[in-house]
Amino acid sequence: MERRHFMRAVVAGTTVSGLLGASAQVQARAATLPDHGNDRAYMTGLLQKMAEPVLSAMAKGELQKKFQLELSPTWDGRDKQVAYLECFGRLVAGAAPWLALPEDNTPEGLTRKRLQQMALQSYTHSVDPKSPDYLLWKGHGQALVDSAYFTNALMRAPKALWEPLDSITKQRIISEIKGLRRIEPPYINWMLFAAMNEAWLMSIGEEYDPMRMNVAIRKINEWYIGDGWIKDGEAFHFDYYNSFVMYPMLYEVLEVLVKFKGPFWNAKPADLQAQALKRMQRYSEHLERFISPEGTYPPIGRSLTYRTAAFQPLGLLAWRKQLPTSLPEGQVRAAMQAVHKAIWTEPSNFTSDGFLTIGFVGHQPELGDWYSNNGSMYLASEGFLALGLPESDSYWTTPPLDWTQKKAFGGHKFPKDYPVSY
Repeated sequence: MERRHFMRAVVAGTTVSGLLGASAQVQARAATLPDHGNDRAYMTGLLQKMAEPVLSAMAKGELQKKFQLELSPTWDGRDKQVAYLECFGRLVAGAAPWLALPEDNTPEGLTRKRLQQMALQSYTHSVDPKSPDYLLWKGHGQALVDSAYFTNALMRAPKALWEPLDSITKQRIISEIKGLRRIEPPYINWMLFAAMNEAWLMSIGEEYDPMRMNVAIRKINEWYIGDGWIKDGEAFHFDYYNSFVMYPMLYEVLEVLVKFKGPFWNAKPADLQAQALKRMQRYSEHLERFISPEGTYPPIGRSLTYRTAAFQPLGLLAWRKQLPTSLPEGQVRAAMQAVHKAIWTEPSNFTSDGFLTIGFVGHQPELGDWYSNNGSMYLASEGFLALGLPESDSYWTTPPLDWTQKKAFGGHKFPKDYPVSY
């Protein structure tokens, strides 16, 4: 039965013999998976499945040859070559914490090392004008967006992804990133993309533009509307852009500003960083409460097809060991496992060649926005940041705990929720 017909049946309340409810569908798909051994093995296997086709192709300069593009039905007509920077930049940003782990000879470690080497070769191709996989740095302003994920990965994993690069590749990357200053970001989440690039330049000791960081930080804080939520510009949007962009990039830009003692007129970056952390923790409490007992969550707002990137703040806080006391590690891990299984056990999330498709749970191209292509989908890797914690970390070893909705709908005690004033 097609998904739209199933939903009509549910809404109408009709009873169809053998018809499964939404939660039963999720559980049935999960039951068909092989035994992955443990939560971490499942997550590493899933990230490898997502990363391998992209990195193995681009490491040989063959991504643009092998990655067949899929465009949203409402595509706005921009140069479709933007998809390749989206694909690589977004993927590597989410994979970077995992790739940054120390080398070891375990099966996971050997896989990680191989992918890390592929990522380095991919960075080289990305800025080599003679490579078939030279990315679209000129032309459409979309390059500013995905350059920020490209540099965010280098900032998250400097020893694994930046320092090993040859000097020519490093200079080419720096030149391409500085060249994007030609793009004036609109007063929306794009301001953080410009800020991220400057923060990365600061982190490697290059000349940087403090205004592109400071104005972005001030605007984001002006758009804060309370109880952990930030507007995207002048209007509030009920969607997951606080997860996709706002909190992770705001916080990581502030981290660099504090670490390298960057200038910020009439303010203390350390205080702003502490404030951003508290607000992101509060927002993450809401994210955790969105997760149903079956691991589903509300399909609200723009860019639904970014899938598990909706939970990037929870992963970032787990990786940084900064989860709020209200969210124990075992509870967050169990909830995140449920989310990933609810999304990724649908086979049509991937093409026969192993690349991501446009969709939320499976291939649903009609959910694409006017800027969506299958390269955009690799923002989903941002849901894997907790893999930056080693296998021995308490996040992976602590027993799983029921998350809020599982407690609530199981008739168990769970904490009430109250707004905050910071």
